[in-house]
Amino acid sequence: MTSGARAGGAGADTEAALVARLRAAGCVFAEEEAAVLTGAAADAAHLETLVARRVAGEPLELVVGQVEFAGLRLRVGPGVFVPRQRTTAMVDEAVALLTDVVRPRVVDVCCGVGAVGCAVVRRLAHADLAMGDVDPAAVRLAASNLEALGAPTGWRQRLVRVGDLFAAAPDEWRGTVDVCTANAPYVPTHAVALMPRDSRDHEPLTAVDGGEDGLAVHRRLAAEAPGWLRPGGHLVVEVGESQVETVSRVLSEHALSARAVWPDDEGPVVVVATMTFDPAPPRLRA
Repeated sequence: MTSGARAGGAGADTEAALVARLRAAGCVFAEEEAAVLTGAAADAAHLETLVARRVAGEPLELVVGQVEFAGLRLRVGPGVFVPRQRTTAMVDEAVALLTDVVRPRVVDVCCGVGAVGCAVVRRLAHADLAMGDVDPAAVRLAASNLEALGAPTGWRQRLVRVGDLFAAAPDEWRGTVDVCTANAPYVPTHAVALMPRDSRDHEPLTAVDGGEDGLAVHRRLAAEAPGWLRPGGHLVVEVGESQVETVSRVLSEHALSARAVWPDDEGPVVVVATMTFDPAPPRLRA
């Protein structure tokens, strides 16, 4: 233990009891969680409060108020979606698409606490970024997480707004966005009840429920993206394995050519959709 909880007299017997308590509550990595909780506690009383919340089923990240993601330590809080480590694959794809762009414009929709957008600009400090989400609490945390990265070198736009899909982006960005990332909800409504308890009971339904087949938001994204992406620009999303064929077809209906990036093991698939034509007549483009 590293916190004041140990300094107040907690010893090996208490550590073992804490691990046993967490394991009994269904925590698979009880030893690791015990260390995280103890490190976050100011004293023994605070530790007991944190442990009680975790034992009651609250996600560990929400209990301690932070999560590690793509080399960043991000703030999270009660009632927001916790970024998943598997979503770093979206970051990798977005960065690879932008490496040779002089000054990329990136829009991160359904941004939650800003995990994907922050991770992208951490690796590409020369990028402009607009992030948005319909959840004001998540947007406040996204703004805090973006601010924690520090000011970029030179003048770069960094925008975080409450809004649905592309509402976060400046209107003058229409037709010029290089990459739009969207970790949109994709769990079918009927499958939400089958999710792990910590997610089901403590994260907002709007962040996980994707409608009847899980792709309701992706259909709206496919319809709106052509008005924002530049010719050759990309939309990067995450979906379940069984949804790849359907989402690829939906994207193709809106002149977005899709390819799937499959994980090494079981898990979500990153789909990269590329804009195949210029939807605006040349005279209408800036």
